[in-house]
Order: sequence, then C-alpha cells, then structure tokens
Amino acid sequence: MSGGETRGGPEQVRLLRDAYGDDIVLLDEQDESVSHRILAELRHAGSIYAVLQSEELKKEKEVAIFKVSVPEGGEPELETIEDDDEWETVAELYDEMAFPLPEKP
Repeated sequence: MSGGETRGGPEQVRLLRDAYGDDIVLLDEQDESVSHRILAELRHAGSIYAVLQSEELKKEKEVAIFKVSVPEGGEPELETIEDDDEWETVAELYDEMAFPLPEKP
C-alpha cells in the first residue's frame, strides 16, 4: 500500500486546498460565480478527484465530483467526469470515506 492508501482505499491529497484554501469559486451555467466547499480530495487508480459542495447542493444533499489535473507549471484545474462508471466509483469511495461503516467486533 502506498502513500496513505489503506485496505485498498483512496489516498487523500491536498492539491486544491493547498492552492485555493477550503473553498473554490466556480462558474455555473449562467456564468455566475458560485462558492463550493472542498469536502474531499483523493487519488484513486492514478487519477486525482475532488468532491465539492455549494450551498445549493448542500440543501439537496448532493455533491459535485471532478477530476483534477495539473498542467506542468500551472495551478490545479477541474475537469468534468464524462464516464458514468468512473463518477460512480469516485462517489462510492467518497461515501466510504465520509460515512465509514462501523467495524464488526
């Protein structure tokens, strides 16, 4: 197991938090700025992902999940995850991190 991964779980990272703090501002469909809280950043299968939540998403008990890329010499950037299976995998990993099942005695 490498760099923080335990029992096959994702490795937690801090790319966005180190670059932007606990919140990041994104543009919505109407090109309006919307603040999102960075709930988690994780590395899985060689890729880095971010789980974000705006106030609106929080009301709906939803999250936004993005793939994080870092261009050489640049700041971290968010990319939409187009593959439904990839999105579901990351969502499940986040759920396991955020809401761990109690260990059985």
